[in-house]
Amino acid sequence: MNSKQLTIRVGNNTLSFTMTDPTNAEQPVLHEPYVVKSGISMVANLREAFKTYARAIDLPTARVLINTPVLMVPIEQFQEADATTLYLHSFPRNEKDVVRYNVLPTLNAVCIFCINKDLLSVFNDHFDDVQIIHVMVPVWNHLHQRSFTGHRSKIYGYFHDKQLDICSFQQNRFKFCNSFETSRAHDSLYFLLYVWKQLNLKPEHDEIHILGDIPEQEWLLQEMRRYVKNAYIIPSDPMTFLTKK
Repeated sequence: MNSKQLTIRVGNNTLSFTMTDPTNAEQPVLHEPYVVKSGISMVANLREAFKTYARAIDLPTARVLINTPVLMVPIEQFQEADATTLYLHSFPRNEKDVVRYNVLPTLNAVCIFCINKDLLSVFNDHFDDVQIIHVMVPVWNHLHQRSFTGHRSKIYGYFHDKQLDICSFQQNRFKFCNSFETSRAHDSLYFLLYVWKQLNLKPEHDEIHILGDIPEQEWLLQEMRRYVKNAYIIPSDPMTFLTKK
């Protein structure tokens, strides 16, 4: 049985390959970003990347992390037959998208998203088995586990791909989950404090945590602490979410 695991992350104009090999004591994790070429599609970039990282396709399986808009559905209300209809009603897309979903059992939710049909075809051409996961799934799982520490309510802001995903949990469910397109610290501060107010959290008691590719990190933390006493940055290695399941 092959112990290696290949994870391919497809973001907004970003592409990377991460290989984990527990048997390799010297280099158990190998991460190789691919410089995406502007002017050509992500599908074309992926084909070129496979030529560059030919060894990646020696493995029969791959895990693909994809970043597209998400529709969250409570697990008790989810019907697989309705997934595509629900998603396309919420996010009108084009005929080149395939709707997929990930079940989040610990959060009693289902994450419905899409992947470009041509992109999926390239993956299927290169691997016997492809697991498609939304890029936020390992992040949500990780932050949900962290949310059980202490007795204060918490919100989390994760920066990636020029967007900010904000979430909060209440026991084994999402209390809040939404994504905002922004790469500016000032806009991010507004979104974080707006969600804080919407959830009616207490400035002197509850907590706000940010992580990821944070814009103007020190300024943002300083400004958050003007309004929220317990504001923190979670040090995070990008590998954390590329290797987590």
